[in-house]
Amino acid sequence: MASNNSNGEEIESSDENEISSGRGVGGRKYRPVFAHDHDRAVLEMSSIDPGDASSSSSLPVRNDLKKIKVGMQPVMTSEGKDGALPNHDGVNGAQTESKLELFGFDSLVNILGLKSMTGDQIPAPSSLRDGEDATIPLGRSKTTGIKSGTMMGVFVPCLQNILGIIYYIRFTWIVGMAGIGESLLLVAFCGSCTFLTTISLSAIATNGAMKGGGPYYLIGRALGPEVGVSIGLCFFLGNAVAGALYVLGAVETFLNAVPSAGLFRETVTKVNGTAVAEPITAPSLHDLQIYGIIVTIILCFIVFGGVKMINRVAPAFLIPVLFSLVCIFMGILLARKDKPAGIMAGSNRSASLKDTQRSIPIGTLAATLTTSGLYIISVLFFGALATREKLLTDRLLTATVAWPFPAIIYIGIILSTLGAALQSLTGAPRLLAAIANDDILPVLNYFRVAEGSEPYVATLFTAFLCIGCVVIGNLDLITPTVTMFYLLCYAGVNLSCFLLDLLDAPSWRPRWKFHHWSLSLLGALLCIVIMFLISWSFTVVSLALASLIYYYVSIKGKAGDWGDGFKSAYFQLALRSLRSLGASQVHPKNWYPIPLVFCRPWGKLPENVPCHPKLADFANFMKKKGRGMSIFVSILDGDYHERAEDAKEACKALSTYIDYKRCEGVAEIVVAPSMSDGFRGIIQTMGLGNLKPNIVVMRYPEIWRRENLTEIPATFVGIINDCIVANKAVVIVKGLDEWPNEYQRQYGTIDLYWIVRDGGLMLLLSQLLLTKESFESCKIQVFCIAEEDSDAEELKADVRKFLYDLRMQAEVIVISMKSWDANSEQQDESSVDAFAGAQHRISSYLSGMKEKAQKEGTPLMADGKPVVINEQQVEKFLFTTLKLNSTILKYSRMAAVVLVSLPPPPLNHPAYFYMEYMDLLVENVPRLLIVRGYRKDVVTLFT
Repeated sequence: MASNNSNGEEIESSDENEISSGRGVGGRKYRPVFAHDHDRAVLEMSSIDPGDASSSSSLPVRNDLKKIKVGMQPVMTSEGKDGALPNHDGVNGAQTESKLELFGFDSLVNILGLKSMTGDQIPAPSSLRDGEDATIPLGRSKTTGIKSGTMMGVFVPCLQNILGIIYYIRFTWIVGMAGIGESLLLVAFCGSCTFLTTISLSAIATNGAMKGGGPYYLIGRALGPEVGVSIGLCFFLGNAVAGALYVLGAVETFLNAVPSAGLFRETVTKVNGTAVAEPITAPSLHDLQIYGIIVTIILCFIVFGGVKMINRVAPAFLIPVLFSLVCIFMGILLARKDKPAGIMAGSNRSASLKDTQRSIPIGTLAATLTTSGLYIISVLFFGALATREKLLTDRLLTATVAWPFPAIIYIGIILSTLGAALQSLTGAPRLLAAIANDDILPVLNYFRVAEGSEPYVATLFTAFLCIGCVVIGNLDLITPTVTMFYLLCYAGVNLSCFLLDLLDAPSWRPRWKFHHWSLSLLGALLCIVIMFLISWSFTVVSLALASLIYYYVSIKGKAGDWGDGFKSAYFQLALRSLRSLGASQVHPKNWYPIPLVFCRPWGKLPENVPCHPKLADFANFMKKKGRGMSIFVSILDGDYHERAEDAKEACKALSTYIDYKRCEGVAEIVVAPSMSDGFRGIIQTMGLGNLKPNIVVMRYPEIWRRENLTEIPATFVGIINDCIVANKAVVIVKGLDEWPNEYQRQYGTIDLYWIVRDGGLMLLLSQLLLTKESFESCKIQVFCIAEEDSDAEELKADVRKFLYDLRMQAEVIVISMKSWDANSEQQDESSVDAFAGAQHRISSYLSGMKEKAQKEGTPLMADGKPVVINEQQVEKFLFTTLKLNSTILKYSRMAAVVLVSLPPPPLNHPAYFYMEYMDLLVENVPRLLIVRGYRKDVVTLFT
């Protein structure tokens, strides 16, 4: 840290001084936590006026503080290089720094930075990528580009879009077809839709800083990237096509006003439905195409000039329009006898607004109310002015009645449509660039632009689409397409506000208070109804297009977490589901395996490999059709304060591994002094309610003796005992290296040695294995042990009946104790050698224990606690495991996988002895699952 003293001299104070002596209570040393190297290295802040009551009353700063620089130093302990404590003399001594030490200097930086947050808006990243940290830039950001106010940024664009070709050319025909009453109903219906959408738009726009992209940004952040991109791209197409609509309207009006400018012969259409069928002349299609392409290119050059150029040109387009409206109403008043297009025009340019949270609500609502009133008055005036025949046949009745300059109407129509086209060609490229900048779809990367730059590539692409629609040259075909895409966007805005209002998350605090979820839902329904009323075929096509884009984004798009409303809905649904499950025992019919996959290896894995590659494969085999959740946990040895960052990095690596293996699960890393302590904490606290893990899955430590890892026996036995105490099932995988993946088909049998009651867990695991392609060709064999030969047939019948009631197909094989004893006389030579080796090692270990106890004058000790050893019982355990191993090798040597009950660790036996028992049990069995159930049934006989 560097600060200035009263003489202006800069004094360096190292980060060692942050904690006054580097020692806490009892002399314990504390290690400060520093940011990463890629964080902002230097933060500069303006001086604080000591006379300011708001600052002087709350901030412990010196009056002569001019500038504070925070330099990130390398991570060091509180002691110096030579072990000496740092010196605290000087200006920044103990008296000054003691005011900051309690809270930490970072807190002071954040407090000072709050003043700068009220300045220019600082756009936040759309989503945090892996490896990035969320930082709040301090100070005013550099202004990029020209910013518009409410009038020029929102009101004028909306007015130009709404007062377009529909009003001048088509509106009188609508009044003639529907009449005054139905026209008023139509205007009220459409006006209600736009008004409700404006309310929803205002609520979302005032709920925080808004980046470029307009409605796409709002919908995407509310409904998620998939919905946002699908509706955003449809809205982009609607804007691009709307540009062509307005250009064609301007060209058609020009050719009607100046017929001699046409290069080709006019077309003549006879309209029926009037008293006398009157012909209507229309410009040639080729004239519309040629002039339309020329006008589009000219408008693109204006758009290339940027927002500054557009703001200068916009009044030139709007003033004649307003004057033409005055002439129309003057003509109507002096005469003796005789659908809204786009309210999103302002939000499309949200990145170019000075204050989006103020401009969008006020500007959009003002434009909506103004034009709605204009349309209602126009219905009354046009209906009272002319007959139905005149309204239907005179396409430019507005020019006919205008006074005193009928020609001004042609100019107004041309300029209004050109102004609307200009707004469409301005908003569409920015919308496309905003979608591309979010980096959701890689195919859109060509349209990405730097912040503050003009989207030239997107503008060219928009112009290309616009010219393509101009070549079509059919207004009646283009208009429904534009309407559908616009209404689809309106529905998305209303649904976004509806979801956010309904969930009412803590982050939902819009400044616009006049909103309610019911109004937003009504607005969304009105949009859908209007779409079907206009054209059900166009509605189906537009919805299908949006669905295809949604599906494409969900498959090819990059994941983006924007804190959308669906995530909040999932969270609340999960909480409600968790509460509904309660804490009572789950019924066996609803039991799902929730594996706790213990990733800590017995030994070492290759570098950058967080877990055994086959553990996730095995976890997937325990799920039926992928349903269920796995929790992957690992333990880092050490102090939590020192290894917190290591734990975060390890968790990221483990999460990446889970995603790569396409396993539905979460990663958790725990820092603990030892593996035993860490696992004991995990087994007690992991999970919530009935969503706690119920099966612990781990690898059998085959290398414990080979690599002389003497700490493994006690840890392994401790984990099993912890699982028994916590009432967790245990599945230990031996031969994990040979476990098949999803593409390696297995043949043979799945053999179960069902020795103790386990609640049906072993049976259920075998059935789950059969649901996978790798094991679907296998058959299940169940081996049971009978004490007497007379009990064999009865036991076999009972087990068959039990399996039948469980809807499980398996062959039952009963082995009596007599045949088991006879089988023990025909042991494999390798098994006999393993038995003899185990006896010798146990005898040597026991002799060492006795010698140590005699020398120290203490009772027999193992694993830090006293033990009582019955040597005859040890021999019995060894012989029992030898017989079971021999039986497995006799009947299941060719089995695809063998499942056997896990014997609990005997009380008062050293962990070393138990590992010898287990080693003898798994000897020469290539692929073995050792299973222990818990005090719950996981299968049921009843429907």
